[in-house]
Amino acid sequence: MGAQASDIIIGAGIGGLSAALRLAHAGRKVTVLERHGAPGGKLRTLPSALGPVDAGPTVLTMRPVFEALFADVGESLSDHLTLTPQRILARHYWPDGTVLDLDADPAQSAANVEAAFGTRARDDFLRFSRRAQRLYDGFDAPMMQAAQPSLMQVAGRVLRDPGLARAMAPMRSLAGMLRQEFAEPRLAQLFGRYATYVGGSPYASPAILGLIWHAESQGVWRIEGGMHRLAATLARLAEARGAEFHYGADVTGIEFASGRACTVRTATQTHQATSVLFNGDPNALRTGTLGPEARHAVPARATLPRSLSANVLAFAAKAEGPALAHHTVFFNSDPEAEFRALARGETYPDPTLYICAQDHGISAPPEGPQRFEIIMNAAPCPADAPPSSQMDQTTCLTIIRDTLSRHGLRLTPAPGADALTTPQMFNHLFPQSHGSLYGRSPHGMMAAFARPTARTRLPGLYLAGGGAHPGAGLPMATLSGRHAAEAILTDRTSTSPSRPMVMPGGMSTASATMAPAPSRSSDS
Repeated sequence: MGAQASDIIIGAGIGGLSAALRLAHAGRKVTVLERHGAPGGKLRTLPSALGPVDAGPTVLTMRPVFEALFADVGESLSDHLTLTPQRILARHYWPDGTVLDLDADPAQSAANVEAAFGTRARDDFLRFSRRAQRLYDGFDAPMMQAAQPSLMQVAGRVLRDPGLARAMAPMRSLAGMLRQEFAEPRLAQLFGRYATYVGGSPYASPAILGLIWHAESQGVWRIEGGMHRLAATLARLAEARGAEFHYGADVTGIEFASGRACTVRTATQTHQATSVLFNGDPNALRTGTLGPEARHAVPARATLPRSLSANVLAFAAKAEGPALAHHTVFFNSDPEAEFRALARGETYPDPTLYICAQDHGISAPPEGPQRFEIIMNAAPCPADAPPSSQMDQTTCLTIIRDTLSRHGLRLTPAPGADALTTPQMFNHLFPQSHGSLYGRSPHGMMAAFARPTARTRLPGLYLAGGGAHPGAGLPMATLSGRHAAEAILTDRTSTSPSRPMVMPGGMSTASATMAPAPSRSSDS
């Protein structure tokens, strides 16, 4: 048993790392318990002949979120990570041979759309881009950046700007709004895919998710050495400020005294806690994985229904065929049929595939083998689902190979089962997640208000990560860590006679407030 209580963080995903760094910088004693062997959570890698391959998030957007995190702890992002901006945000192929690059230069993107689809499509694209910017500008501060969602404040924001209500298209799905926005169905398909960034179907997700396009249009960056370097850097900086990390530490329970979280147990240790921050899927709390008392931390509507999952391949191979960008999408010809199959829990035989060419995005791609990550959307699985069978894995690999072959892309050697992570495997990696990579589903206009916030129903127990407000994705998980750290510092100050801590950014916890403000509909 530790001699001194500390802020215990369960899980070293990006949300937990963001909170650990901020709390340690504020002078708190911080202990991080991570069941896996390295930090990062879903920001993970698999081995290959060319070195680690990213097998999680591939896109760094909303760079100011990360610059703010480093600045708040007296550091500079550029001193620790080399970020290379991508001129081509993403390359898109359709079965009929059409190709479209979305470019970091908005004028070039518009020109590319015109070259591929004509002048009306260009005009539609420019109008939609303005709409996406209006949505982003309208809801960034009161939703993404705020700690607590407030429907009243959202309503007030919209009442002050009636045009914002029209841009939201509150009675339409994202797909429905895009059908009206674009005469060209392939552009509607392209921007509908952004719903999958937060684990949703464009046919059931709210139209407000169109704002994701503006977030991506502001820049996409490649991290030199791989995306996992971000997690390693945050862990190192937190350790330099006194945070202790314990890897291979599988937490078995959270205990309470006088109604407050006070103890965290692993199979071999007991840790006394001044606060407990859970950086895992909140569904694990609700289902009793961490003890009977923790079941009351969040209501069922905060974790159900579940978001989409994915089949993910991470491997090294030589690619022959269509030219790849760092981020490339191969579309199918019937997106609605694919999402209907996913809604039924089925595997669609002709999916849209996303490929990250990890070694692209620099001066020139290598001529020989290089590292790839392929993502194919999949339905979530039951929490008690058995491990993936060899037949399931073979079927998945065959579908991906055949789909790429139809687009003319050949990989040598073809990736095998050792490179594959299925929804069932994700459920094992992240307990009680159902393999859902994005927490609660974003479907429905009120989904954002159902997502749990940093403070749970139980004193002393907090949440961070993609399953908490403001949602999934690296920027949103990073913001969730900020919200959690501020809540912990504020709550401890209000209940303790000890001197105020200095929060990141120089604010004293004695004067810090957690101003309630609305959550956004989902994250980018």
